[in-house]
Amino acid sequence: MAKESYSAKDIYVLEGLDPVRKRPGMYIGSTGPQGLHHLIYEVVDNSLDEALGGHCDKIEVFLLPNNQIKVTDNGRGIPVDRHEKTKKSALETIMTTLHAGGKFGSGAYKVSGGLHGVGVSVVCALSKNMTAEVCRNNELYSQSYKQGKPVSAVKKTGTCKKKGTTIIFEPDQEIFKEISFDRKKILNHLRQQAYLTKGVRIDLYDSRDEKNPFDYHFYFEGGVKSYLKHLTKNASPLHNNPFYGIGEKEEIVVEASFVYTDDYETYEESFTNNIFTSEGGMHLTGFRAALTRLINDYARKGGFLKESEPNLTGDDIREGLTAVVSIKIKEPQFEGQTKSKLGNPEARTATEAVVSEALSDYLEKSPQDTKTIIEKAVLSYKARKAAKAAKETVLRKGILEGLSLPGKLADCTTRKPEESELYIVEGESAGGSSRQARDRRFQAILPLKGKILNVERVRLDKMLSSQEVKSLIIALGAAIADDFDLEKLRYHRIIIMCDADSDGNHIKTLLMTLFFRHFKPILDNGYLYVAQPPLYKIQSGKEIQYCYSEDEKEKYISSLKDKGRLNIQRYKGLGEMNPEQLWETTMDPARRILLQVNVEDAKEADDTFDMLMGKEVLPRKRFIQGSAKSVRNLDV
Repeated sequence: MAKESYSAKDIYVLEGLDPVRKRPGMYIGSTGPQGLHHLIYEVVDNSLDEALGGHCDKIEVFLLPNNQIKVTDNGRGIPVDRHEKTKKSALETIMTTLHAGGKFGSGAYKVSGGLHGVGVSVVCALSKNMTAEVCRNNELYSQSYKQGKPVSAVKKTGTCKKKGTTIIFEPDQEIFKEISFDRKKILNHLRQQAYLTKGVRIDLYDSRDEKNPFDYHFYFEGGVKSYLKHLTKNASPLHNNPFYGIGEKEEIVVEASFVYTDDYETYEESFTNNIFTSEGGMHLTGFRAALTRLINDYARKGGFLKESEPNLTGDDIREGLTAVVSIKIKEPQFEGQTKSKLGNPEARTATEAVVSEALSDYLEKSPQDTKTIIEKAVLSYKARKAAKAAKETVLRKGILEGLSLPGKLADCTTRKPEESELYIVEGESAGGSSRQARDRRFQAILPLKGKILNVERVRLDKMLSSQEVKSLIIALGAAIADDFDLEKLRYHRIIIMCDADSDGNHIKTLLMTLFFRHFKPILDNGYLYVAQPPLYKIQSGKEIQYCYSEDEKEKYISSLKDKGRLNIQRYKGLGEMNPEQLWETTMDPARRILLQVNVEDAKEADDTFDMLMGKEVLPRKRFIQGSAKSVRNLDV
């Protein structure tokens, strides 16, 4: 372990804590689930800063009953001696003062994550109760806080053998209306951090359910290379050796790794001092610039591109790419408090230089891999040209046919998108019933014939050869893929309505895949829904009850006093319902049940679609076997 000075003189103070409770969203992004989980990440970030400095190799996170969280590490322990400026303990200063920490102007941290040094104090301000325990020089110190204010002075409470810091906090319900920690979300974050901090063990313990305690442990030596392998676990790599490069320029450490798979999507993750920069930034720009320049150079040199042909675009080169870029920099400049984008110009220069040097060496030493990568990029370039022509044909067809929408579309009379609904209905018979059942003023019906094309593993040009897909594009009126224009969308509620059987679920998944891949702004804006038709019609005398699940049916039957002559009808499909039944169960806004399709975690949804719709059979089989008994409704 590295030994460096870390005491009260290393703690810098800039301002007080009051603004945090007034405008919490400015500091943690939101007071919803995202902001709630951000509290844990900020406390963990402090421990990770110790690990990045070589002072800590174990971090433990505990999910406790009564909404309490405990994070402990074996770092140096927060200083407790008197702070010269505040005249208080350094521990109290850090916990109760905004912009106070060892990350400003001192040598305590060479690189750090944290929320510009405000992290743990923000957590303190937004917690109903918080306690900090510090073990330094075999002595145990403690201080408690309430809504960001100390309850007592820092006290010496005993002796201890292991150095480190423990933080226990309970989020304040005055700030967070709903407090529910998602173990899967926390696990994903901790896994990511463990990959990026090689050699550090991170443990999660969940004791909220006393009967079913849970623990999980992460430890990786491979760093970014191991993380890349995790990201591509459901994909098939196209070349044998993933690229990996590490180097330092201008005191910025750059680490990058990538591999091409048989997918058509691009997936890139970038990090600064272990902070996930979801919107990228200068480091990602530098990586892309190096990749685009070198692949074009080698494509020209190897004769893959003719003199008359233009250079490959960045999109051509990144098709099927999964990449991780991680940098360590002394003074990161983030755009926004939640650090979603890195703004340091020197990060671009350093990343481009390190990646260029390492990639040039990789391409020279791996001729077969180089050939595979360039051939994929050239194929992408040719497919892009074909897709552009096909797309123009479809869109031009829609314009030339005028205002003539697909013949099978039964449109609504209103022309206001915010009032309009489009039902995408499985089958002609269900289409007929729904046309009669609808309120034609605001409900449009587009029946689809059979199962649409599986778009998961086909390029855009082939997809646009499908008549069903073309009809949908023209009906929506907003183009597709890169040309998609949300302002031109004709309906602000698009409802997938399929039979409640295996074929219906398959069609539903195919349609969700189509929207996820090529109409993503529709999902992002909450315009996509799935209708929930009933499974059963139960008649007891003159009383009729519709049930939407097996459980609901059983509960309803058991609630009946007179279980005499029950008439139970199991609907095999929408076509079995007459228009009146379809309206009152599935289409009447006052009584219907709609599931809104949203994508909070794009990569998780991406993995799910890859698994359900991709070529690999084994992961899909495992998913079905593991989920068949428990899944009632899949909301992706």
